[in-house]
Amino acid sequence: MSKSTKALLQIGVALMLAMAAGVLIFMWTSKLTKQPKAVAEKAVTTVEVVVAKAEIKRGTKLVEDMLEVKRFTPDSRPSGAFPDVEALEGRVLSTDVAANEAVTESKLADPSVMGGGVSALIEPGKRAMSVKGNMVMGLAGFVRPGDRVDVIVTLPEGYDNKPVTKLVLERIKVLATGTELSPPDKDGKTASVDVYTLELSPEESERLALASTQGTLNFALRNEQDESKILTTGVNVKKALAALRPKPKPRKATNRNQVKVEVITGGDTRTLKF
Repeated sequence: MSKSTKALLQIGVALMLAMAAGVLIFMWTSKLTKQPKAVAEKAVTTVEVVVAKAEIKRGTKLVEDMLEVKRFTPDSRPSGAFPDVEALEGRVLSTDVAANEAVTESKLADPSVMGGGVSALIEPGKRAMSVKGNMVMGLAGFVRPGDRVDVIVTLPEGYDNKPVTKLVLERIKVLATGTELSPPDKDGKTASVDVYTLELSPEESERLALASTQGTLNFALRNEQDESKILTTGVNVKKALAALRPKPKPRKATNRNQVKVEVITGGDTRTLKF
């Protein structure tokens, strides 16, 4: 075989190998480009979820104009979400819902609650009761819906009608201040009202009715996470004035019942103490 023939043969083999390698690379790159496409096609699968068009306050009865349907991926769909608006018409919110937030079953009052307002916010077994207040009682307006307060009353007691102040209710939920069922949007904004609606058990309602009609009420605002139970004996004028006084100095011991006896023996005289 001549050198030229041998060189052509080598070139031909090299070309065939190069073509085979090119085909393999093309097939491999085509497979890689198809995989992201398949993943992308799989990711576009969505489900319908009903959300609020704008912010909706708790206690509101839902109507079609307040809601709209948006698409969520299956893994981002909130638990208890609804796929169509019709299923939510007439239901009442038990908590605030922000704009574009999904309306879920946990944010709704019981289906038996058909009217909006305070009645939709009352827990089963509880009652709503309003009392007349003032700026001092409401902590200058810082008592707002959703807060927890202790109720303190000053009442006359005994035959002489001396005033006694006592904590009578603990961790009572404020349902509304005036006509507001939700706290102000802006943090720090006060609610200057003279009527406060509280959520109470029937027994607590009786206690509050007596306290509000026969005495003077005050609220003590407490931390929402503070669930401690405090028992007090109450305070009267004497106890209040005794607070923060220094301890009295101890008196020297004296025996007021001591008896002295004078004994005379001949010319001697002695005094004995008993």
